[in-house]
Amino acid sequence: MQLEVTVPEVFNIFKEISEAPEKLFDMMRLDLREMAGDTLTALMEWELTLHLGRKRYERREGGSNHRNGSYPRRFTMKGIGEVEIKVPRDRQGTFKTAILPKGRQYEEALAQDLSLLFLAGLSSRSLALLSRRLVGRKLSPTEISNANKGLHEAVEKWRTRDLSQEQIQYLFIDGVNFDMRVAGSVEKVSVLVVIGVNDQGIRMVLGL
Repeated sequence: MQLEVTVPEVFNIFKEISEAPEKLFDMMRLDLREMAGDTLTALMEWELTLHLGRKRYERREGGSNHRNGSYPRRFTMKGIGEVEIKVPRDRQGTFKTAILPKGRQYEEALAQDLSLLFLAGLSSRSLALLSRRLVGRKLSPTEISNANKGLHEAVEKWRTRDLSQEQIQYLFIDGVNFDMRVAGSVEKVSVLVVIGVNDQGIRMVLGL
């Protein structure tokens, strides 16, 4: 089918864009979301082909497992928003996609951005209110808290790291005041900071 557009129609299209350019970007984002969803679906279809050992409609002796349709799923991508995907299934239920692990609703880059905003001082509730503008869909406070679990795990790993091999020559110990939420109110809390200087003159924060 050949699409024909007249000169007046083209003129009207550009006139609408010039009067409301944001509509053009909205259309582009819709196209990107559709393309991203189709690409992820195609990749998972190829994953299933490798899992079954044969292409769609291809028959092979000894193959008892078969394709069994698909189910819809939504996934949020940074800079694109929420995309619709069709996840293929096999009859025996042994297929597990590595592209979109079960339970993951958005890509890791978004989780990192949420953690950075959380560190900058935005609360989980504030991030939930801003999430539609930031990532393309509304995130619940629980989802944001789950995204920040990796941040807490990283802090705990740093706090309990092994320092026995560090050749510390000097210690600087001092208190720093931070605004912290305590029992529903924001209060000044003094945090003891320990900085060590090793035998090469390099400073490092040893603990808080």
